[in-house]
Amino acid sequence: MEITLDKQSANQASVKIKLNEADYQPKVDAKVKDYAKKASIKGFRPGKAPFTMVKKLYGTSVLVDEINNILSTSLNEFLKEQTFKILGDPLPEVENADKIDWKSQKEFEFQYKIGFVEDLNISLDKNIHATAYEVELDEKVIDDAIENMRSQYGKMTNPEVSQENDFLYGDLKAEDGSFEKTLSLPLSKIDKNALSKFVGLEKGAQIEFEPLQDIKEELADTFGITEEESASISGKFVFTVQNINRTEIADLNQEFFDKVFGPNVVDSEEAFKEKVKTILSENYNKEAKVYNDEQVKEALIANINIELPDEFLKEWLLKANDGKVTEDQIDQEYPIYAKQLVWSLISNKISKDNEIKGEHEEVIVKTKEMIREQFSASGLGAQMEDSMDMFVNNYLQGNEGQNYMQVMTSVQNDKVLGFVKEKIDITEEVVSIERFKEILEN
Repeated sequence: MEITLDKQSANQASVKIKLNEADYQPKVDAKVKDYAKKASIKGFRPGKAPFTMVKKLYGTSVLVDEINNILSTSLNEFLKEQTFKILGDPLPEVENADKIDWKSQKEFEFQYKIGFVEDLNISLDKNIHATAYEVELDEKVIDDAIENMRSQYGKMTNPEVSQENDFLYGDLKAEDGSFEKTLSLPLSKIDKNALSKFVGLEKGAQIEFEPLQDIKEELADTFGITEEESASISGKFVFTVQNINRTEIADLNQEFFDKVFGPNVVDSEEAFKEKVKTILSENYNKEAKVYNDEQVKEALIANINIELPDEFLKEWLLKANDGKVTEDQIDQEYPIYAKQLVWSLISNKISKDNEIKGEHEEVIVKTKEMIREQFSASGLGAQMEDSMDMFVNNYLQGNEGQNYMQVMTSVQNDKVLGFVKEKIDITEEVVSIERFKEILEN
């Protein structure tokens, strides 16, 4: 057997494997003999058919199987000995596959394309810069959140006369008869210049207006109708009020506090406001942490120049997905895949060089955090603590063990990022919510 490597570029090569008869024939003969001991061929007792007949019947298929086994084992062992990191899987060159004469050919030559990156040399120092943002809440954000809660837990009433922020339920009709629908009209979405026409109305009142001029939001969202319906709305309309709906905001009392956070969690307006502030701060800064971590990754990726074999990887992704995606889809999604791959290469190298590993106990802790977050979003967090171990075990054993490996990878990534942050230059900056939203948008 002869294996040769031909590097065609800095990140792509071909591997050629030549096999002669001595490499495969002994194994083929041994397998055929084993077949002969068990073969049931018409005219012969089981296991008594001549070897030559068994070889004629099964020899070619055994030859193909054994050569494939030899190729797979030899190629894997050869690539493990190389100093570079293999990306994806080797792709066999199939142009000449149909020309192989399995019955008479004695020597075989196979060729594979491989993509790789050379061993990385990563230096972490203060020349690598990143910014870590902390979101600071102002009083207005907290007050607005509390007002939204008070509206959410408020009482619905049906007053006699409309006011700002009411909902008018009734019939909307075009003057020319082209549109008619019963719907709810939120006055909060009426343009301020036209709002006075909708305030002070009673049941049965009719008002003329032009939706395209008087409504400041998208018509489909405002009226709760389809985009197709909203496209037909133009010109003058008449709205007939059937009912007036108003939400009276909840009082800041113990009943309200208990509805929001549970019985006796907070017992005063001050404690309620502080609790809201804490939750908002945690949520925004959790989002900020995700963004900050991405910025650290971006800084490393920019500093550690890794040139991927893009065309090879696209070809590999297309074949690995076996018809499930198109070339256009691969091209569209490839930049995201490439970025994730580069970070994975960097993270694994830092982990290896500095002996950073995730531990089983850390996987358990992270899984519990994830489950608590999911349940807390549904308001069931406290009730699920007694069954937490069961939930953790079920999740980590699911998906044929892939869930466990994903959490372990996440734990290791977190530890790598923590290690990196201690080595590079991190500028801390406190920003308002508005500024942080601008940063995210850009």
